[in-house]
Amino acid sequence: MTQDPLARFGEVPQFALTSTDMTDGGPLRPAQYGTDAGGADVSPQLSWSGFPALTQSFALTVYDPDAPTGSGFWHWAVANLPVEVTSLRAGGALPASALVLPNEMRLTSFAGAGPPPGTGTHRYQFIVHAVDVPTLDLDPQATPGVLGFNLHFHTLARAVLEATGVAGGASAA
Repeated sequence: MTQDPLARFGEVPQFALTSTDMTDGGPLRPAQYGTDAGGADVSPQLSWSGFPALTQSFALTVYDPDAPTGSGFWHWAVANLPVEVTSLRAGGALPASALVLPNEMRLTSFAGAGPPPGTGTHRYQFIVHAVDVPTLDLDPQATPGVLGFNLHFHTLARAVLEATGVAGGASAA
């Protein structure tokens, strides 16, 4: 299992995150690349289990720490997933209560991978956070960083699945 990339903010228990579209440490499928990289910007199927009994909701983040920005690249940030939701279909609709924050492209949707040439292999960290409150009171235009700040104080546990991507996108997958 991938080490918790957020452990520096305080260790929390981990639970299981799986996908029928990717494996931990394995490459993304072509559909999970951005359209500019020959993909389809389709979010992968995700399922999670083994989270704490006190969990009241979930948040989902997708982050590339290897983007040549100095601050990484947020591909997706979703808060307020109901505790009853323990899986998402590939490219599927989110529950009405979910709050999708603008990503680095200022889109409120999943942005697929697209590493620039010459930047090596990128890691895409899919993280489900078990949250101790039913909803996080966030401005709908808040950044993923603001979500992360709030999750620092409300995360009971997290699940991590890390996939990889390379320049050339879908054709190199």
